[in-house]
Amino acid sequence: MTIDIDAVTTILRETAESTILPRFGALSEDEVSEKSPGEIVTVADREAEELIGRRLRELLDAPVVGEEATAADPGLVSVLGREPTAWVVDPVDGTRNFAAGDRRFAVMAALVRGGRTVASWILRPTEGTVHVAELGSGTWRDGVRVHRAPAPADPAELRGMTQRRFLSPRERDRVHAAVPGFALLDGGSGCVGVDYPRLLAGELDFMLFADPTPWDHAPGGLLLTEAGGVSLRPEGTPYRPDEEGRLLLTAADETTWRTTRSLLLGA
Repeated sequence: MTIDIDAVTTILRETAESTILPRFGALSEDEVSEKSPGEIVTVADREAEELIGRRLRELLDAPVVGEEATAADPGLVSVLGREPTAWVVDPVDGTRNFAAGDRRFAVMAALVRGGRTVASWILRPTEGTVHVAELGSGTWRDGVRVHRAPAPADPAELRGMTQRRFLSPRERDRVHAAVPGFALLDGGSGCVGVDYPRLLAGELDFMLFADPTPWDHAPGGLLLTEAGGVSLRPEGTPYRPDEEGRLLLTAADETTWRTTRSLLLGA
């Protein structure tokens, strides 16, 4: 069964308009809480996930693996490996930015079949832009096809990001030592729904993540690979949302992936 890409885009846009944007810059103290150490959630996250999930199930009746539902029931993520089809939803990616009045947040969704991402969406509500991808059909930004050009061959010209918080001490030390060898290596925007499109647009050339979650990387990973980039585990296997793994390295092209893997992670 093919999925109506535009119908999902409409669901995300309408949820952002009705549930997310009205609370942007207007959250009260009691509408923000800590769901785990260092991780916050807002009433907008929870209400948007419920609404998006319900409407997606009306479009295609399949389990919904949402970030907030999985925080309450970690076993929910296992449906990606045992169900033939599932939705993945991140209702407000970059919640800390959103709660602070920072425009760098996104609404993301993906459709997973047989453990593989087959369609994905990243909406930037404050900008009105949407990236969509379908397996085998390319990546599109607001109706325009997106192709990621190869990155510079010289590592000193490469620009990247890594979320060092989840790296091991040894991994952090190696990344820290590699910083001077790149044009840029920072911690990113605090929202992968912003950073994946930056990689597509050439603002970044690579990104390194530790403990990647499906709701963060199923959407962006397909956008990247359908635009010509790569999303691989350090051993060189493609990222799949139904498989666990410590690290994920994404890059503009295979040469950049090999170069940054060597510099950031060693042999």
